[in-house]
Amino acid sequence: MAQPIDDVKPVGGHDHRRFLLAVGSMFAASGLALANWFPRIPETRAALGLSYDALGLALFGLAAGAMVSMPITGWLIGRVGSRGIALIVGPAAMVSLALVPLGPSLLALAGSLLLFGGLIGSMDVAMNSNATAGEKRFGRPLLSRLHGLFSAGTLAGAIMGGAAAAADIPLAVHLGAVAVALALLLVLTCNGLVRDAPDRALARPAFSLPRGPVLALGIVAFAALLIEGAMGDWSAVYLRDRFLAGPEMAAAGFVMFALAMTASRFAGDWLIGKIGNLATVMRAAGLLIVMGMGLVLAGPSAAWTLPGFLFVGAGASVVFPLTIRAAAGIGSLGAGAGIAAVSVAGYTGLLVGPPLIGLLASWIGLRGALGLLMLLGLTVLLFAGRFGRD
Repeated sequence: MAQPIDDVKPVGGHDHRRFLLAVGSMFAASGLALANWFPRIPETRAALGLSYDALGLALFGLAAGAMVSMPITGWLIGRVGSRGIALIVGPAAMVSLALVPLGPSLLALAGSLLLFGGLIGSMDVAMNSNATAGEKRFGRPLLSRLHGLFSAGTLAGAIMGGAAAAADIPLAVHLGAVAVALALLLVLTCNGLVRDAPDRALARPAFSLPRGPVLALGIVAFAALLIEGAMGDWSAVYLRDRFLAGPEMAAAGFVMFALAMTASRFAGDWLIGKIGNLATVMRAAGLLIVMGMGLVLAGPSAAWTLPGFLFVGAGASVVFPLTIRAAAGIGSLGAGAGIAAVSVAGYTGLLVGPPLIGLLASWIGLRGALGLLMLLGLTVLLFAGRFGRD
């Protein structure tokens, strides 16, 4: 965890601008890479003739790769620092995107997603670690805006992916061009990342599971990021299968979700400062998720579901950052351990959510499986009282 930055003298100038360009490019590229793939999932499923549970199994490759690579990357950062790792895994993750559409079978698709997920997960740890190192060096809070850039990348990627699908651009050509462009961007910009010293304390595996008061926060974090992952992988499939939506409309659901996520994350700090009471913000977020999923599941046409996707995105966007803030304030476990425990729970939801939806859909249908997201919104409402005033 980064040290407090309040007592660090701010540093500006050329190095600061180069760092912002470098780390901002990594966050945006990560979102772009993932979201260009999301709108093309329905046609991949159709091309390979995959059932819901088979698609869920393939998508679990993405989750499994990230779950394996993240702790290993944390260990390596403790040995050598985050900059060197980010310089390698960033461009490599972008290139691996080009391999996803080349698999002619379920096994090949799962394997390519395993590689892509592993490299994206490693990139996520490295870029966040370097961002916190940059906060310490330059004495300026950056993480909120950087995560906003990730959301902006997902929004842009969803629009690009939907447009490529609508134009019938072959999947291999589309993702190959995106992969090359993003890899080149990172090669050209990432030298601006800060040189952080290895931290031997991070070189020892340290897993902290939620317990006591942090358990409730972990449940909320799990719910929020599961919703985010499920929206990314299944929204286009849902609109295509239920309403026979064309490529543009199938992609529009995730575009609406990502648009709301992006706007809300950039405005979130201001909004929380105005309201002050975190429990009130959390209740509003849970209510938006429940209302939004109600519209998504009950809408009589694809167009009627779009406001629902907006509501879900607006609600889910603020939940995970609030759990991190609340976990840092629980003294019985310690800020570092609390944040680590909540992060583990949240990213578990993000990674296992999409394959879980696929398995449920094979039993009760995709519409019924997505009803789980409404229950998760109710969970956020149920635990909102655990969040006190800011």
